[in-house]
Amino acid sequence: MDLNLLVALDALLEEGSVAAAADRLHLSPPAMSRTLARIRRATGDEILIRTGRTMTPTPRALELRDETRELVRRATAVLTPVQDLRLETLERTFTVRCHDALVPALARTLTTAIESTAPGVRIRLLAEPSGDVADLARGHTDLEIGDAAPARPEIAAEHLGADRLVLVCAATHPLAEGDLSPQRLVTADHVTVSRRGRLHDAIDDRLAELELRRRVIAALPSSSAAMELAATMPVVTSVPERVCRPGWTRLGLRARPLPFELPAVPLIVAWHRRYDGDAAHAWLRAQVRDGLRAVLEAQVAGVAVV
Repeated sequence: MDLNLLVALDALLEEGSVAAAADRLHLSPPAMSRTLARIRRATGDEILIRTGRTMTPTPRALELRDETRELVRRATAVLTPVQDLRLETLERTFTVRCHDALVPALARTLTTAIESTAPGVRIRLLAEPSGDVADLARGHTDLEIGDAAPARPEIAAEHLGADRLVLVCAATHPLAEGDLSPQRLVTADHVTVSRRGRLHDAIDDRLAELELRRRVIAALPSSSAAMELAATMPVVTSVPERVCRPGWTRLGLRARPLPFELPAVPLIVAWHRRYDGDAAHAWLRAQVRDGLRAVLEAQVAGVAVV
């Protein structure tokens, strides 16, 4: 039996697509189609059935998914040589996706670690995508940092903490001073932060409960862009307090607590479980963990949310 079929089966069941599985395993789609045909002959089952433009796993495929994943994980561990991590000779490029406001802090943390202990390592920091592109599963990224827990069982995650949303505006804006009530909040022009261009968020839901409605005039793809606009235009925006503190302090913006409670914004680091036993990847996770915790725990003297 060709045990390489297990690796292909694992990729097909995770991706649910011949093309995506081929991309993940660095094969051509025709080669992956031929491999799927061999898997079908070996199992006596169709495994994946085309339904319109997508492929649906059969009941037998669903039964095999967890066992196949575990077999591939164990086989990989058996066939991977045990080596001590030597950072001074490590040569590797890591790719990390994260919120735009985290890029400066992570860039400082990671480049400092590279310069001091791992000169052969390189880091690529990428912006968050506008949708789920499954880059972790396909091996295109090493870590992804966001506010949502992964839905795929093969993706591991660590919850590092949470941040609260605050209102930010220019010091000259009417909402920069005085009591901030829900009624005053809706008198301003608002800008949302959304990679997908959404003009509605949790603040609108909370205002609706109070029978209030705000005017949202724009949706911008990043918090930095929204804060830059708030610094030069008579608009307000809402961003995570501690994650975005360097941005709003640099721009001279005022940050104020919202006049109602909202769920805190979680900070979650995710990676594929194939890297659980990878010492170099564990080093990367430790650097990112320390950098993000420093952001969440930072107390900036003389800078207050009022």
